[in-house]
Amino acid sequence: MPDLLHVLATRLQVAFDSVAGRTGVDPVIRLSEHADAQANGALALAKELGRNPREVAQAVLEACGSLENICSSVEVAGPGFLNLVLANGFLADELSKVAADARLGVGAVAARTVIIDYSAPNVAKEMHVGHLRTTVIGDALVRLMEHVGHRVTRENHIGDWGTPFGMLIEHLLDLGETKAADHLSLGDLDGFYKQARAKFDADDTFKDRARARVVSLQSGDAETRRLWKLLVDLSTKHFNVVYSSIGILLTDDDLMGESAYNDLLPQVITRLDALGLLRQSDGADVVFPPGYTNRDGDPLPLIVQKGQGGFNYATSDLACVIDRVERIGADLLLYVVGAPQTQHLSMVFDVARMAGWLKDPVEAVHVSFGSVLGPDRKMLKSRSGDPLKFIDLVTEAVARADEAVAAKNPDLPADERARVARMVGIGAVKYADLSTDRVRDYVFDWERMLSFDGNTAPYLQYAHARICSIFRRAGIDRSTIASVAISIVEPQERELALRILGFESAVFDTIERYSPHRLCTYLHELATAFTAFYEHCPVLKADDVTRASRLALCDLTARVMNRGLGLLGIDTPEQM
Repeated sequence: MPDLLHVLATRLQVAFDSVAGRTGVDPVIRLSEHADAQANGALALAKELGRNPREVAQAVLEACGSLENICSSVEVAGPGFLNLVLANGFLADELSKVAADARLGVGAVAARTVIIDYSAPNVAKEMHVGHLRTTVIGDALVRLMEHVGHRVTRENHIGDWGTPFGMLIEHLLDLGETKAADHLSLGDLDGFYKQARAKFDADDTFKDRARARVVSLQSGDAETRRLWKLLVDLSTKHFNVVYSSIGILLTDDDLMGESAYNDLLPQVITRLDALGLLRQSDGADVVFPPGYTNRDGDPLPLIVQKGQGGFNYATSDLACVIDRVERIGADLLLYVVGAPQTQHLSMVFDVARMAGWLKDPVEAVHVSFGSVLGPDRKMLKSRSGDPLKFIDLVTEAVARADEAVAAKNPDLPADERARVARMVGIGAVKYADLSTDRVRDYVFDWERMLSFDGNTAPYLQYAHARICSIFRRAGIDRSTIASVAISIVEPQERELALRILGFESAVFDTIERYSPHRLCTYLHELATAFTAFYEHCPVLKADDVTRASRLALCDLTARVMNRGLGLLGIDTPEQM
């Protein structure tokens, strides 16, 4: 929260230090529904000093000096809490500062160089619902971290290398380049892959050709590389269609496939060996990071080179760490990857630390997430039993949203309805994902996510549109309202003001925890506070001074709502 908690925290810090007779005691300041701010550091300090907590709290209050310009009341409560109720005039002043700030009170940070690894589809396979969470969560984190000033590099670590490409290239040659390109351009990547796999499993001659083709690919044969590049390019076009359909920031410039690290793989082995970390286990080169055991209690190795000399995901992931730290100079690596990869990534990070590739202040964080489940609480699938295609999910979301918007506002012109339906449908899918604590699984429920009630994107979007409609009905240009002074009188105005002033805290809390659901919760609470305000505090029918103040409060609410949803990658229509 801009200024007001900083002012209180600074004043209380000085007071605590004074009472303690030293520095470094941190009071705990937080907003609550019952008191605007509460400091409970007095309890810890009292225990430390061996004094009565209420006496210590009172001493802190006296050391604070006058708070009358900040608080309307200050009291010692319970066993030694300090309850501070912020003055309405102080809140109004803070709102004015936020309204005049293009960033709406969200300050910038000391910039870090951040790599965010997300989405990661596979070449020659269509994106499906399994890619939803990594793509949506990763994209929201990119927007949030860029907004507060971090230097962010997006990396789409696509699966574009390895043994499957032998069979895929041979199948492409069997079909003929033109026919294969037409086949893939129509979007049937899964069909192409399944045909190649069926031939590989059923035909030994084809299997031998595929294996030989892998050798050619890895040895750099020019014609094989050309055919491989054709597969990658056709697949990338499909990825881009999906990304543009749902408003994801990833572009071709963000592609960093497994192939990009191919030349680094031998270096990983050489450097680990030079550090004395390599061990032999069942013919493979491995590293034993401490603390990992198998079911029998034996040390668990991270295999970095197979017995036949081949590399694997661990080798590639270690090469990624080297590249991201040493070439790009990143000091924060975020891996938006599903929870099943927790142990694998933990071992990779630990081996990288053992090798000195990850050392303070560089951090590597696994931003894990649960699964998207169907009504049966199993992995969400299409009617055919296959994973639900991402593009089909988007199409259905927009179609369902169109019906919902038509029912909500049948007078909306068709072209405007189509535009709004796209915002609502895509927003509903994203928000249903982002509003769930990312570590949990969630059940995909069309009816719930498209509802105009509850903690959903349509509810928030409608709240924003309703604010915009106030100005349309009044015939007022919102830009003329932003500088109007806001006064706080009614309890609902006060509650809305406190919610607005909590925007910065919500943004940084979300970033610190890498958890977009924290910002979703804040936005829902903001919309709920606005609804209560709108129901209890007449806006257009109020007297001129009150009317102007409340219009300014409405405008600021809409701006925060728009900015907050935008940081989640969700658009806000002005009418619905």
